[in-house]
Amino acid sequence: MNPFDDEDALFKVLANDEDQHCIWPSFADVPKGWTVRLDDTNRQECLTYVEANWIDMRPRSLIAAMRNGFE
Repeated sequence: MNPFDDEDALFKVLANDEDQHCIWPSFADVPKGWTVRLDDTNRQECLTYVEANWIDMRPRSLIAAMRNGFE
């Protein structure tokens, strides 16, 4: 079974410097460049967190560039 699909496993929510989010199995090391936003909870709670907190899927650098007139 793919560990990302295991409904009974614990997960974390990670985010990178571009404010992109992902769920990550709790047993796996956090990859370099990512930080924990929500620690060790069930998969559905992680997905709910991501849905509520990652509302703009564009990378942070693109958002900044667009604000500065680059499109």
